[in-house]
Amino acid sequence: MGLRYLQFEDKRMKIVDRKEKLRKHYVWKNGCSEREKKMNSGAYGSKNRVFCEKNEFGQDCSNVARMETMMRSFAKLYHSMRLQRPGATTTDYIESISKARHDKNVADDHTKTHPCDELDASDTSYNSWLIEHPSALRCFKDMISNAKGKKIVVFLDYDGTLSPIVNDPNRAFMSDSMRSAVCEVARRFPTAIISGRSRDKVYEFVKLDEVYYAGSHGMDIRGPPRQLKTYDGKYQTKDFDIKGNDYVIFQPAQEFLPKIKEMLGELEKKTSKIQGVMIEDNRFCISVHYRHVHQEDYDMLQERVQCVLAKYSSFHLTKGKKVMEIRPSIKWNKGDAVEYLLDTLGLASSSDVLPIYIGDDRTDEDAFKVVRSRGGEGYPIIVSSTPRETMASYSLRDPSEVFSFLISLARFTHTSSY
Repeated sequence: MGLRYLQFEDKRMKIVDRKEKLRKHYVWKNGCSEREKKMNSGAYGSKNRVFCEKNEFGQDCSNVARMETMMRSFAKLYHSMRLQRPGATTTDYIESISKARHDKNVADDHTKTHPCDELDASDTSYNSWLIEHPSALRCFKDMISNAKGKKIVVFLDYDGTLSPIVNDPNRAFMSDSMRSAVCEVARRFPTAIISGRSRDKVYEFVKLDEVYYAGSHGMDIRGPPRQLKTYDGKYQTKDFDIKGNDYVIFQPAQEFLPKIKEMLGELEKKTSKIQGVMIEDNRFCISVHYRHVHQEDYDMLQERVQCVLAKYSSFHLTKGKKVMEIRPSIKWNKGDAVEYLLDTLGLASSSDVLPIYIGDDRTDEDAFKVVRSRGGEGYPIIVSSTPRETMASYSLRDPSEVFSFLISLARFTHTSSY
């Protein structure tokens, strides 16, 4: 396992695992180092003992009661990299990998989890939730066996799905490994990224020409080069990427752009004196980030946002993770974007299509609903480490599990006759 440092002191525990941080928290030792022998002999004090006495079968057997207590504390660990599960005592501590790397951009209230959490019998609410929304990783073989002979189409959210939720929205970078995984999937299946961000901003983060993009919660789509008569032609225009590939740009909220620009200026002026607020122009919607706003200022911020919104009857407010979003009041959401992309791909009415949608936010629920409406021919997957109401059928805990799922999906084509 490569466990380099193990110390117990005053019921505080720190673990630094330099080789395999994301697998097991503890292994039974098969032998003692000289340091451990000294620690057992009391050379470093009774509080720092590492137990290595063996019985006739070579198993550790000394201080059983304390060992059992230690193992119970392991069962309560919420994160292998970050902080303990809510409800755990402050003495049950595991050193944060993000702190070790001095990563100040990781959001404090959106911590990530470890696959071994499913074994934690103390978290009954989450375990019960997993029965209704089982892990897409654990169910992968069954999911893929049902997909044989079908045309898989992949839809992905960005923030909280392909990248972690971070303190600075402008630094929500995806890892190179995640980018490679998305690219591999896109080379095998039609793939689109549907985000609340502006389409241009998502493209700057992802930088892949192999995928389609839908920004502003689906109100700004760069899709396949097929114009549909079922949609108003004035919202569809042709475009080309730097490689000369042609696309169709679909923007059903074009008429709202002047009002959005006007509202953006008012919001920036009204909230300029509230410390920590960040106004983000996402082209066809406006995001008001309040992750850094002091709690005592939140009501004032909400009041000022509502005051501006009251002047624009054709817009409405929705809420996400530490963000308020102002959007045009049109019948268009991420679910509509999924249907539009399936239609432009020529797969909307096909019975052998299996869409996979992975997302973590409330706005993804519209897409989950569309995928589920296909009579079981689709997999809506929510990214969440806590139980919540959702239309999704499966779950993944965090972007690291999304990465594993995408890698498995890409490899599936190499090992099957599909």
